[in-house]
Amino acid sequence: MIAGTRQTIELIKRAALPALAVLIIANFVGYAIVGSNGILSWGDYRRLKQERAVQLAHLEEEKGRLAHRAQLLDPRRADPDLAEEMVRSELGLVRPDEVIIPIPE
Repeated sequence: MIAGTRQTIELIKRAALPALAVLIIANFVGYAIVGSNGILSWGDYRRLKQERAVQLAHLEEEKGRLAHRAQLLDPRRADPDLAEEMVRSELGLVRPDEVIIPIPE
C-alpha cells in the first residue's frame, strides 16, 4: 500500500507544475478575450471613439466661437457693439433716452 501511495504522490508532484502552467496560461487567455482590454471590448472602444469624436467636434466649435469673441474683446481694438452688449447685460446699465419694457418670465 505504501508503494501505491508513493506512486500517487510522485504523479501529483510531476503533474503539479504543468497543471499550474496551464492554469496561468488559461488565465491570460481569458483576460485577452473577455478582459477590460480584451478582444470582446473592441466594439466598445469603437463606439466610445465615435462618441469622443463628436464631443471633440463640439468642443472645437465652442473653442472657435470663444476665440472669435476674445478677439472682438481685444482692448486695443474692441468691437463697440459687443462691448456695449456685455456692459449692459452684466451691469444692467441703460441710457437716459431708452425705455425699458419688462417682460414677465
